[in-house]
Amino acid sequence: MPQIRIRDAALYLGVSDDTVRRWIDSGVIGSARDAAGRTVVDGLELARLAKQQAVLPADPSAVGRSARNRFVGIVTDIVMDRVMAQVELQCGPHRVVSLVSSEAVRELGLEPGSVAVAVVKATNVIVETAGGPE
Repeated sequence: MPQIRIRDAALYLGVSDDTVRRWIDSGVIGSARDAAGRTVVDGLELARLAKQQAVLPADPSAVGRSARNRFVGIVTDIVMDRVMAQVELQCGPHRVVSLVSSEAVRELGLEPGSVAVAVVKATNVIVETAGGPE
């Protein structure tokens, strides 16, 4: 599962770093140490908490687009077969579901707990991650 630093977890949940630290101290969310010794939270646990908290963070990307409807969130579920995938994101108070190719899910490295941006243009929803395919 992805590991997310406290400051990023706070950003995605729309709370302060101190609030995330208090949640860790009180057992609301678990934590671990990354290879550099920084405190991190599990992305899947954060996804579950995001569903409960529902506060929309600002879009962290510096990418300009004609689509104005951009929702930063946490991937909460993926249902995938050989060809297509249903990707669910919790974007603050909004649940966004996108149907994309399974190939796109693999290329973007999407999994529950990943941070992504849902871009809505007309009736299409496009899911993005920072840096794109690796």
